[in-house]
Amino acid sequence: MSARARAILGVAIMSALLVLYFGFAGVRAFALLASGTPIAIAMGAALLVLPLIGVWALVRELLFGMRSTGLVDRLEAEGLLPDDLGEVGSTGKPDRAVADAAFAKYRDEAEADPGNWRSWIRLGIVYDACGDRSRARRAIREGISRDRASRSADRTDG
Repeated sequence: MSARARAILGVAIMSALLVLYFGFAGVRAFALLASGTPIAIAMGAALLVLPLIGVWALVRELLFGMRSTGLVDRLEAEGLLPDDLGEVGSTGKPDRAVADAAFAKYRDEAEADPGNWRSWIRLGIVYDACGDRSRARRAIREGISRDRASRSADRTDG
């Protein structure tokens, strides 16, 4: 089984378990709401809100995963994935020192052409290789946003 297939399977299993948990929490929340006592109603309302927030977060993360994977696949099809990050080690990640050395190139590329989704996705990949997950996610979100903007502009021009 490929690494990508394992990741998809893992996401599917965790999502299904989370949805199951949300269902159980929702059932308990409605039972507390129906009890009629003020404390139980307050607990039921809180218990109902938390799964709703969880569903929102789950959907947001799944959409991020699908969109980012789609853009990385497009980069790969165009032959534009970062190719100077060195060999992947036993952890499945490039060597951090090599990634750190290549970082400036991708940062400068994104700064030079901030409207180009490709440069943001590439920067996100390099941030991830450097071990900075939060900046990687931010750069990839920016790439997704830039892609959407360019697609929207293409629709209005066409």
